[in-house]
Amino acid sequence: MKIIKNPSQKNWKELIQRPQNEKNSLHNIVQQVFMDIQESADAALKKYTFHFDGIELKQIKVTQQELKEAENLLSQELKQAIFQAKSNIEKFHFSQKENSQFIETQPGIQCWRESRAIEKIGLYIPGGTAPLFSTVLMLGVPAKIAGCRQIVLCTPPDKKGNIHPAILFAAQTIGITEIFKVGGIQAIAALTIGTESIPSVYKIFGPGNQYVTAAKQYAQEFKVSIDLPAGPSEVLVIADSQANPDFIAADLLSQAEHGPDSQVIFLTTDESILNQTINSVTAQLEKIPRKEIAKKALDNSIGILFDNLDTCFQFSNLYAPEHLILAIDKAKEYRHNVENAGSVFLGNYSCESAGDYASGTNHTLPTNGYARNYSGVSLDSFIKKITFQELSKEGLQTIGPTIELMAEAERLFAHKNAVSIRINKN
Repeated sequence: MKIIKNPSQKNWKELIQRPQNEKNSLHNIVQQVFMDIQESADAALKKYTFHFDGIELKQIKVTQQELKEAENLLSQELKQAIFQAKSNIEKFHFSQKENSQFIETQPGIQCWRESRAIEKIGLYIPGGTAPLFSTVLMLGVPAKIAGCRQIVLCTPPDKKGNIHPAILFAAQTIGITEIFKVGGIQAIAALTIGTESIPSVYKIFGPGNQYVTAAKQYAQEFKVSIDLPAGPSEVLVIADSQANPDFIAADLLSQAEHGPDSQVIFLTTDESILNQTINSVTAQLEKIPRKEIAKKALDNSIGILFDNLDTCFQFSNLYAPEHLILAIDKAKEYRHNVENAGSVFLGNYSCESAGDYASGTNHTLPTNGYARNYSGVSLDSFIKKITFQELSKEGLQTIGPTIELMAEAERLFAHKNAVSIRINKN
């Protein structure tokens, strides 16, 4: 982890850069996979699953038998934890439901907006070395609350062609039954285009590595929407003198263990806290099973000493982190200083892991600086809003002259006539 003291503002742009793969190479790979899926469908899915993951797929869809067996493979404690997390996520997302408001903009003119669920959605759930069954809850729960009619889940299998039982159990608790053993670019392509086994969808959700992110962005060329450009995970921590270095180190490592392309940033106004935290990172690193992955991520990470908290917030808002932890005194009072962040954790005991699993907020968040212009996933992500209006004859007569004048000024005389013909009718 690189340590920097009071870097000049002219160097900040360089410091906020994330690790990147070569974009042209990424685009070419994604384009080729999509083309092959379009031409060969399931056969291409199997080919790329073997090519990228070394897995020979015998069946693509998870069977009912596999779903039943999954429940027996989990401890009662883990199942109860999943139920509790689901309950909290439901409570938070149910609170986001909106009732239509009928607004009379002027007498005889009523406007309102109604929500409609996106009918067909695809969920991408990362698997492999870290099967993110929590993401099933984060995406599946609001999808069900929204009323999405078809939920299709894709997740990469293990070397034996099996899906982690916790992913299957979490899906069952929500009511998701269309589950497919496919990951990576080929999964996104299948959800976009459709194959013999996997139906195409209207919107794709879920985090992933740079390959998955590039595939999701390419999917938009096929008129399929995506939740957000969610790439490798990241966290930024701001700390003052009252922060606990061991807590901070644990938070930094919890992100670093996601993958070698993850990034952690630590900002502090206290040099002693900075040094103690670095020492604690070194000590805790040796105790985690994924330490080799975390080490690689730490190579792309930095700790910065600034003179004051205002400068810390300026840097953080420029970086626009996925997760922001404020390990500072009276943290809640500083929330208005946050302009750009996916999700914020206030105080020494608000660990980012709480949001990842069970506090209730969604953990599918914008990364790579996209928190400047994207929100994290919410109930709104699974619905679209349709506006309605109803004008009475009197209402049109009142507003008609305004419309006629504006249409004529834009030289759109058919627009003007659509009003005039109604006003002048006896």
